[in-house]
Amino acid sequence: MNLAVLGLNRVRKGGPSLPQVHRSVAVPGLASSAAKRMMAFAGPGYMVAVGYMDPGNWATSIAGGSQFGYALLSVIFISNLMAMALQAAAVRLGLASGQDLAQACRQYFPPVINGILWVFCEVAIIACNLAEVLGMAIGLNLLFGMPLLLGVCVTVLDVMLILALQSRGFRSLEAVIIALVSVVGICFAAQLLWLHPPLAAVLSGFIPRSEIVTNPLMLYLAVGIVGATVMPHNLYLHSSIVQTREHAQTPEGTRSAIRFATIDSTVALALALFVNAAIMVVAAGAFNRPGVAPITELSDAYALLSPTLGVGIASAVFGIALLASGLSASVTGTLAGQIVMEGFLDIRLSPAMRAFLTRCIAIVPALVAVAWYGNAGAGALLVFSQVVLSMQLPFAVFPLLWFTTRRKHLGAFAFGWKMSLLLWMAACLIVALNVWMLQRMFTA
Repeated sequence: MNLAVLGLNRVRKGGPSLPQVHRSVAVPGLASSAAKRMMAFAGPGYMVAVGYMDPGNWATSIAGGSQFGYALLSVIFISNLMAMALQAAAVRLGLASGQDLAQACRQYFPPVINGILWVFCEVAIIACNLAEVLGMAIGLNLLFGMPLLLGVCVTVLDVMLILALQSRGFRSLEAVIIALVSVVGICFAAQLLWLHPPLAAVLSGFIPRSEIVTNPLMLYLAVGIVGATVMPHNLYLHSSIVQTREHAQTPEGTRSAIRFATIDSTVALALALFVNAAIMVVAAGAFNRPGVAPITELSDAYALLSPTLGVGIASAVFGIALLASGLSASVTGTLAGQIVMEGFLDIRLSPAMRAFLTRCIAIVPALVAVAWYGNAGAGALLVFSQVVLSMQLPFAVFPLLWFTTRRKHLGAFAFGWKMSLLLWMAACLIVALNVWMLQRMFTA
């Protein structure tokens, strides 16, 4: 069970393929207790969830909270609900068809369509990597005083350290990711305890407001939050890694696998919802105050957090969580890139080479922004990268729903009409937000 090199369904020069580690994690039989089966399926959901709390999420949530208080919490909540439903669709595709989303697209769509979908997905992966590069560079700068330019360059090596764990098996990699996710969750639970936010004001933020779509700046940040939460490449990632479980290849076994994998995904994304909401609540409670300029940079939030909360270690805890989120998201982003390239193009690269190439592409705009604008440029680029992710979402969501809401592809495992309607409504909402934002930008 060597995952040091990922590849294709058919082996080419370069090593074993990702499908060779599919069905490599043992699952108790159907007669086993639900608790044992749930534990066996726990893991892929958390690998996906790290993408929902990466540095790009931090940038949009801090900017939104410091400028508009708790008002954008409703966007985080609705975005996470959509993410839960769409990841459940990715689980269903992977387990019921035995294909990930990229492989299904390559099999059923014309080459021209596949090429377009691949390009847009690569853009999304690069945008995500850009956020991780900048976030980790800022974290290294805040905690250790490392210059931003040097920190950006150092991030080329970070993924290699974790990818080395793959030789120990997929469960080892999942364990490391779960540990990093836990660090982020614990750090923000501590921040909330120190802040003591007003509960009534926080709860009111979960009620949608018309101002979100009428205020251009709020709309821009809302679209960024959607992109940061419902990340397109995570749909490809989840539909692949969920197949690592060795479930019974019977209708009953597949239904059971879908059920437990969906629970794993939903619980993990509930943790991501808590983290994202906590980031915005901390930003709103600490920085959204009369006479105080809005905080839009991670470095400013770090510097002001301890004095504002009156807790000396608050800033250090913030920096540790930032590093943990960036590192964990880097690993899963690399896996997603591998899955997308192999699925669409039938081309295999080692994870190390894939990480290096993607990082190098992401580093170029990061270096330019840091060199030219400093921290201010880095913060603006972080938010913009999440808006780019939102713009790419339809090119992943529509193919996913095309496969999972039609019996032609999944037979009895396809979603029923009620769930299909909700999923297509969510997809149309994402498109509508993107189009409305662009229309407001070009007519402003």
